[in-house]
Amino acid sequence: MHELVYVEPKKERAIIVGVLFKGVNKQWLNETLEEMRQLADTAGAIVVDTVVQERLSPDRTTFIGKGLVVELAERVQKEKIDVILFDDDLTPAQTRNLENVLQTKVVDRTGLILDIFAIRAKTREAEIQVELAQLEYQLPRLTGRWKHLERQRGGIDMRGPGETQLETDRRLVRERIAHLKKLLEHIQQSRQVQRSRRDQLFKVAIVGYTNAGKSTLFRALTGGNPFIENRLFATLDPLVRPMRLPHCTEPILLSDTVGFIRKLPHSLVASFHSTLEETTTADLLLHVVDLSNPAFETQMSDVLVVLKEIHADQIPTLLIFNKMDKVQDDQLIARVRKSYPDALFISAERGHRIWELKNRLAEIRSSLWEGYEIVLTAEGSGKGLAAIYEYGEVIHQETLDDGRMKIRYKVPMKNYRKLEEILYPLMWKQELPKRKLSTSISTIRKKTLKMQQKPLSKTRRQSQSTFSQRKHASKTKNSYPTTKRKNAGPKPSPKK
Repeated sequence: MHELVYVEPKKERAIIVGVLFKGVNKQWLNETLEEMRQLADTAGAIVVDTVVQERLSPDRTTFIGKGLVVELAERVQKEKIDVILFDDDLTPAQTRNLENVLQTKVVDRTGLILDIFAIRAKTREAEIQVELAQLEYQLPRLTGRWKHLERQRGGIDMRGPGETQLETDRRLVRERIAHLKKLLEHIQQSRQVQRSRRDQLFKVAIVGYTNAGKSTLFRALTGGNPFIENRLFATLDPLVRPMRLPHCTEPILLSDTVGFIRKLPHSLVASFHSTLEETTTADLLLHVVDLSNPAFETQMSDVLVVLKEIHADQIPTLLIFNKMDKVQDDQLIARVRKSYPDALFISAERGHRIWELKNRLAEIRSSLWEGYEIVLTAEGSGKGLAAIYEYGEVIHQETLDDGRMKIRYKVPMKNYRKLEEILYPLMWKQELPKRKLSTSISTIRKKTLKMQQKPLSKTRRQSQSTFSQRKHASKTKNSYPTTKRKNAGPKPSPKK
């Protein structure tokens, strides 16, 4: 009887190469090289050594100096190195030249991250996004891989227009890229439909550097069961779960997104556009920072750079320092508390001060909701009440003797304009809703949120002018126009 035996794949032996250019901080380079070692470990490689060379500028042919290239070629043969990993991005020509001399694989930082994403992709959407990013990365690197077929076929009975193997491959790759982009458009449309159904709910997205503890915090808040591993990019597919907050009747939606990293490839940002929309459409961002990492401040800056790149830097953000149980330096904690007095300090793995985070979320949610009181006509009370339930929350309703309905309700500021357009024709005397519930947000927003005023869009400017015109028209309903009509022609002469 035959038995199935699992054979573990052989781990590749790798050497990491970093270059210290003029003007670059050496500590910053050490941090990126340490991150590169973690990426290699996540990809399943064994890092044999890390080599650093100081240069004024990169070499156009091989990126590094000729002496280091010769040294690496000797070590590849003696130590049986399978892959050379570069901490920077290489051009297709540099990669090809290095592989010809070293006689082994050469992978830059972007190629390594794409390989990890291919391993982590589990859903159909993630697989499509990773394949699209890989094809766009490999398209310019097809040059030189088909040298034996570079010439067009010729000879007797073979002359005439033809297509080289390289051109054929490029055409097939471009066709595949176009097909994948169409698939992603359909996925993005379906995601927009799903978001429109839950648009009235308060949405919170967890963002942060990779391996900062975002999925652990997601599990502590929602009780979900996301994949958690102490490696980079353990979570690739976004998760959305409802969550209850104290003293709130309606649940909120909490989403766990892909982690960010320095030198994030632009092809990944473009390919994962539909996934990153969970971040760009959120009402609040929870920026999780690994306080136990010595380079946590640099990681915070890298996350802000990515948020600005995906146009999410204007969303209110709550700063959370995680992994407090692994920090033994009291002076560091005191310094960080002084520098960020409004941040929260928690340990998601042990559940330390999670209750404080939930209370803070409830305060922020309440601060982003405004309370109003309106009186609806008897004919429009049903439609108006249904709209309030859809876009906000009813606090109290009372039916008056003449059939009118008096309602006190709360609505998030993002839904106020939509709801006002529905309620305005149904209101008694058509007056704008009176703010009855004083929910001053200045104190909370100054302490917990980082918000910058956005310029009004064209649609919002038009809607505001429309409402002001309606309000002015209601005041001057019984008055006659006093201005003359334009282009009315010459004034008729009196009859003799």
